[in-house]
Amino acid sequence: MSANLEKTSFLFGSNAEYVAELYARFLKDPSSVDSSWNGFFRELDDDSRAVLNELNGPSWSLEEGTLANGALDPIAASLESIGAPAATNGNAGLVAHAQQVYGGISHQQLRAATLDSIRALMLIRVYRVRGHMNAHFDPLGLEKREPHPELDPATYGFGPGDMDRPIFLNYSLGLETASLRQILEILQKTYCGNIGVEFMHIQDPEEKAWIQERIEGGRNHTDFTVNGKRAIYERLIAAEGFEKFLQLKYTGTKRFGLEGGESMIPALEQILKRGGQLGLKEVVVGMAHRGRLNMLTNFMGKPFAAVFSEFQGNPSSPQDVQGSGDVKYHLGTSSDRDFNGNIVHLSLTANPSHLEWVNPVVLGKVRAKQAQRNDLEREQVMGVLIHGDAAFAGQGIVAETLGLSELRGYRTGGTVHFIINNQIGFTTNPTYSRSGVYCSDMAKMVQAPIFHVNGDDPESVVHISRIAAEFRQKFKRDVVIDMVCYRRHGHNEGDEPGFTQPLMYKKIRAHGTTRELYGKQLVEENVLTQAESDQMIQDFMKKLEGEFEAANSFKPNKADWLEGKWSGLEAAKTDDERKGNTGVAIDVLREVGNKLCEYPKDFAINSKIARQLEAKKKSLETGEGIDWATAEALAYGTLLVEGNGVRLSGQDSGRGTFSHRHAVMYDQNTENKYIPLNHLRPDQGPFEVHDSPLSEAAVVGFEYGYSLAEPHSLTLWEAQFGDFANTAQTIIDQFLSSGESKWLRMSGLVLLLPHGYEGQGPEHSSARPERFLQMSAEDNWQICNLTTPANLFHAFRRQMRRPFRKPLVLFTPKSLLRHKLCVSSLSELAEGTNFRRVLGETATDLLPNEQIRRIVVCTGKVYYDLLQERTARGIKDVALVRLEQLYPFPRSALTEEFARYPNAEVVWCQEEPENQGYWAFVDRRLEGALTSIEHKASRPSYVGRPASASPATGLLKRHNQEQAKLLEDALVIR
Repeated sequence: MSANLEKTSFLFGSNAEYVAELYARFLKDPSSVDSSWNGFFRELDDDSRAVLNELNGPSWSLEEGTLANGALDPIAASLESIGAPAATNGNAGLVAHAQQVYGGISHQQLRAATLDSIRALMLIRVYRVRGHMNAHFDPLGLEKREPHPELDPATYGFGPGDMDRPIFLNYSLGLETASLRQILEILQKTYCGNIGVEFMHIQDPEEKAWIQERIEGGRNHTDFTVNGKRAIYERLIAAEGFEKFLQLKYTGTKRFGLEGGESMIPALEQILKRGGQLGLKEVVVGMAHRGRLNMLTNFMGKPFAAVFSEFQGNPSSPQDVQGSGDVKYHLGTSSDRDFNGNIVHLSLTANPSHLEWVNPVVLGKVRAKQAQRNDLEREQVMGVLIHGDAAFAGQGIVAETLGLSELRGYRTGGTVHFIINNQIGFTTNPTYSRSGVYCSDMAKMVQAPIFHVNGDDPESVVHISRIAAEFRQKFKRDVVIDMVCYRRHGHNEGDEPGFTQPLMYKKIRAHGTTRELYGKQLVEENVLTQAESDQMIQDFMKKLEGEFEAANSFKPNKADWLEGKWSGLEAAKTDDERKGNTGVAIDVLREVGNKLCEYPKDFAINSKIARQLEAKKKSLETGEGIDWATAEALAYGTLLVEGNGVRLSGQDSGRGTFSHRHAVMYDQNTENKYIPLNHLRPDQGPFEVHDSPLSEAAVVGFEYGYSLAEPHSLTLWEAQFGDFANTAQTIIDQFLSSGESKWLRMSGLVLLLPHGYEGQGPEHSSARPERFLQMSAEDNWQICNLTTPANLFHAFRRQMRRPFRKPLVLFTPKSLLRHKLCVSSLSELAEGTNFRRVLGETATDLLPNEQIRRIVVCTGKVYYDLLQERTARGIKDVALVRLEQLYPFPRSALTEEFARYPNAEVVWCQEEPENQGYWAFVDRRLEGALTSIEHKASRPSYVGRPASASPATGLLKRHNQEQAKLLEDALVIR
């Protein structure tokens, strides 16, 4: 045992009086105690220090029974620390108080009583910290935990003979005095019953005190009325009955049932009901597939007939709505629920099998809806996330999402997290799927209170859910409910869980359902009779039979994807032009541009930025030399003055990774911010720019969610380097690329992915365009690699100026941000201009079109490398054609360019390796364009880097050699 541990045991044991006096000396004069004790007191652990700090730093006399230097003696200080009145007449006053409290005791007895109080306070505090370790969460009783030694009264010097004498508590548990037996009974009931609470890790004193009062004040006693108990029972009947009905009608069909976790349904009802009383108007829910069908019907109000119809193989949307659809336990819905006049709107976000990845999507939707309601206090719209235990502990997106909770650009006023703790992950036991004690340990990173509760005690589950809703509404912070339960049929209804968990499933097969156990309890309590219980079950099953019959003729009568904020928008047209009206009057462009160059007179601007603003002013005056950053800002600014919002986030987005944007300027003396885009016109739309945490997955998910809820705001996410988008690949694959096809959910999210080969190595060159192009189908999004600021301007504006929304994946430049040739004129942004999917040859000194021997087709930054190399070599018979939009593929526009050069061969040139980049995507499409006009060249040939496992070399010399070779191969005809 370590020295400190020995001394801690000594402190909390029978020698506490001696140690207390030593501690008092230490507080008065640290040098007055032995050096070993001096070091011990300085290094006390949090629990010990917290208890000793409750003594409020007393100065103890060195002689018993006397006052030294006006300080109270040990007895006085101890009594004062636990709430006794301060002495005014020396020991006589203390003894009088002790006699009043304890019935007349000696000085020595008074000292013993004081030590009893101190030890009891230690015991009470440790129950608040560790009581959950002895609680009864598991309905199956499988987890055998030894009693925690710190919860043993003997640890604090109490023995069997100390159980019944009175101890002064100063109302610590709501009691002035209590016996140790009474104290333990209260603590066990409060902290070690079917509810366990973790809250002492919270640093905010008000939050911690609120939870303590709420838990101890109610003694975790649920005290439901007869009507309240019957309401809970009705919800359990519905939850269990629906699952049993599905098992009967569709035996063995996967549905990922809730069986074992039915208490979730009345718990969520309580969150809505109490939340509505506290100002809640709207709830956005995210969850994986476990229990989703139960959620859709018994909580969201989706017709049972609709679900039965889907089980019969019918689509969930009208026949005339396009899309691939999805399995029924991934789908979302929305509805309104009425709680005694409080209408709460619910929306369940569609989610793939990637479990927790819906989390940031929900938060983004919540943030957008709060903005729409001007909900500055964040009390009207709330997110509820329903998790699995193994997924909550195992998936990193959970930590990334929690990390957003208190950030200015992403906070939503707290989320209620509800964990359906099945005590298993597919077939993996908890001891093999997490390192912590609880699946919820991750939530401590944001100091969220965590309520553990036994799922077979529905009253406790509902009680805790009410407290969680109140905490969220009061403190606007995350809160976690960990409902420990089980799943009756294994991972799915066709599974045989006995293969891997034979003991657990022997126990489950012999274990009554939550509804059965609660029904028995209510009969014993005379809340209802057995006959009433049976009748309630029969009535519900009869209702399901009627719904089942109705499913045969059920037809969805509408799709809800273009309602609410989406009203007025429509499905995308098949016309491949779809340019939108994106040009802007010159006077408006100059008005906005000049505002972008202004800042307050007393603002100490950075001298380099001041020079940039002067150059920007000049380009606006002359109408020439509009660079990338200016065109981007003009696109945002003109959308803002037209009433749209703009939200941009990402790592370093305020300044821009490459110091080109400076959307946020900082006073060089005070660091106060100035954002020119928020000072254009009084009635403009809102502009937000946020430097995000170093998270791609959660932030992309958040912005995708924001775009789902707010179609009238241009929502953009910018990667620090395009390569970093790979850590958000699940959001891109499962939501952004396929969400419209699977779930009929449009998004106008823009991904800005810096891309280009400048010798910066394999992780700072490629945004992996091949991945995005491989997922391109069904008109699901737009993939662009632009070469002019004007095209950037129009690309952004067409996101808002068309009657539909599509994601835009934009490979943005790095070196081109300051390239002298990468500029546009103001006239190219003016009325009558628009986005150009293909840019043909612009040089005027080439040979006539019939004498052009080669067309080099390319995209992005390599165009300028080719242009400069062609000029340097004096080549006149090679034309350069830029493919600005890769998907939807602009076949007609490209065909027109090919037709201009009937005698030319066609080369596709890219910087990326042959197995990456665009070649695999454009090869056959270029061939199709050529054969459609019977061009001399029937197929394109490839020029670029050879196939490679790595995106790029990390050696600058080798990079330069590779770049020189591909330019020569593209331009020199041998």
